[in-house]
Amino acid sequence: MQHRIVVLGAGYTGATAAGRLARRLHREDVALTLVNAEPDFVERVRMHQLASGQDLAPRPLGEMFAGTGVTLKQGKVTALDVDRRTVTVAALGADGTGEPREEELEYDTLVYALGSGWNDQGVPGTAEHAHEIAGRPGALRLRERLAGLAAGEPVVVVGGGLTGVEAATEIAEARPDLDVALAARGGLGDWLSARGARHLRKVFDRLGITAHEHTAVTAVEADRVTTADGTTLPAAVTVWTTGFAVHPIAQATTLDVTGTGLIVVDRTMRSVSHPDVYAIGDAALVRGPADKPLRMSCASGIPTAWQAADSIAARLTGGKLPDVPLRYFNQCVSLGRRDGLIQYVTADDRAVRAALTGRFAAFYKELVCKGAAWGVAHPTVLPVRRRRVVREAVVPEGSPVRAAA
Repeated sequence: MQHRIVVLGAGYTGATAAGRLARRLHREDVALTLVNAEPDFVERVRMHQLASGQDLAPRPLGEMFAGTGVTLKQGKVTALDVDRRTVTVAALGADGTGEPREEELEYDTLVYALGSGWNDQGVPGTAEHAHEIAGRPGALRLRERLAGLAAGEPVVVVGGGLTGVEAATEIAEARPDLDVALAARGGLGDWLSARGARHLRKVFDRLGITAHEHTAVTAVEADRVTTADGTTLPAAVTVWTTGFAVHPIAQATTLDVTGTGLIVVDRTMRSVSHPDVYAIGDAALVRGPADKPLRMSCASGIPTAWQAADSIAARLTGGKLPDVPLRYFNQCVSLGRRDGLIQYVTADDRAVRAALTGRFAAFYKELVCKGAAWGVAHPTVLPVRRRRVVREAVVPEGSPVRAAA
């Protein structure tokens, strides 16, 4: 009898985990299913490019996983019962069309990689009037709206982190005729080194972006935003980039989760409450150096996918559990297509003095993005010896194991 592994979500983390498991486990021993709502792999780190009018290369999941032994199931996860070990999916037909029909999948091991979406933080008017770039549908809606703006109309990007900075600079570069502004709760680039912050300000000046620093937006309307001190900023388009919220499915289960819905995991990405469930990427509370939670990012998610896949394979095949340190090296920021910033950081993600800037940094960031996408798109290209399953993954260490049939 095959060991059934179901992976929920085919973003960077889920697709990476599925591909890595396909490379490490013998196909006769496992039934590996990857569930995703969309038919294509979405390069989430490029959504600001898509929104600003650039076209991205299509990456059909069916082509990426052809011949790997991974079965694709296109559909939306509507329910998860971790006690019965079942997932309910509103699945589409084999060609991705037709009316969705609910289907129940059973699993022996679950990899939860449903990730996150945008977080309006409960600010009045945000859900009705603001645009988001946390996924492809939102980026395409913003793309259409920006294309319809006339010269001189104001665009306000709310949020001074990586996503906000990349969105503001990309829009300003693509549409120099617009009046682009960014509203940040703190200082512009206050999370960067002095060198990095200076370069960011230089780019903002060159692109004509107005930075409203130490500014909290408290309300959004169709044509303006209001700040905490009562100031109104005109905004024909408001782009909301203040953070992400995890997928709500986990909170409706008996999994041990945080108050914000993150699944609590151990060093191998296994749920502390349900040993047959692994959570990776934005969905998991993963602690790195200095016991700090890893931030939601591709840089965090892919290493957690490696850790989970290797841990599952080790437990199933009787191998040694991995113990790879989860740490940071740099933050890669695109500032339009011709400029960038590579901020080097400590293991726990604090900026150090060293930083790369300019065209070389833009080239570096592009290589990182292409490398991440290539790794996902070629899941089994690297030669790895597939091992046979010898025991069940759900048996905690120290307990008697039962041989797989």
